[in-house]
Amino acid sequence: MGIKERREREKQATRQRILDAARELYGQEGYEAMTMRRVAERIEYSPTAIYVHFKDKAALVRELCTHDFLRFAEVLNKVARVKDPLERLRKMGRAYVDFAREHPTTYRLLFMDRLPAEVGSKSEESLEQDNPEQDAYAFLRKTVQEAKDAGCFKPEHQDVELVSQVVWGGVHGLVALHLVKTQEDPWVDLRPLPRAAELMVELLLEGLAKKPSSPAGLKRAR
Repeated sequence: MGIKERREREKQATRQRILDAARELYGQEGYEAMTMRRVAERIEYSPTAIYVHFKDKAALVRELCTHDFLRFAEVLNKVARVKDPLERLRKMGRAYVDFAREHPTTYRLLFMDRLPAEVGSKSEESLEQDNPEQDAYAFLRKTVQEAKDAGCFKPEHQDVELVSQVVWGGVHGLVALHLVKTQEDPWVDLRPLPRAAELMVELLLEGLAKKPSSPAGLKRAR
């Protein structure tokens, strides 16, 4: 490996350390408390060194969002080879929930917290919208479109955008509920998220499909 290649590898490794530290600090204390100085302290760098890689906090969080959106899309795309679009939707639901459980801080950053406009608008420019490999919603919409084209849905459920948003909203609502209710609540005896999410997906597909998509799966979820 030449000097140029080694320096580039070291640069990328440093950027990754900065991103990991920023994600951790964001998860612990939120956007406002996450300063460039505190990120630098977390990895024992000088603030000046951080600014070599990111010009300000918005740029840092923007890169973090872009990185994590791509990682999220990559996770969902692992089920892309499933030919049956309804079965693919089921597996997407499981993958979605697994990602949120394994990376709760990232999930909050991407889907639950409202970030300043200068962060969101610029991070969206870094992603290729409508490319299913980078845009998770595009992948969901593509799968719903395939299910519609295959004649899987009832006549009254032909709006691809609406169906996509209802499926996403149903699973996201359960995930958000469990992330917010992180401690035991004497008022609500929450059932395990994977079990609840499986039931949610089965109920949604049963309501959308021309005939029950998997009665056995629905029975298991209950």
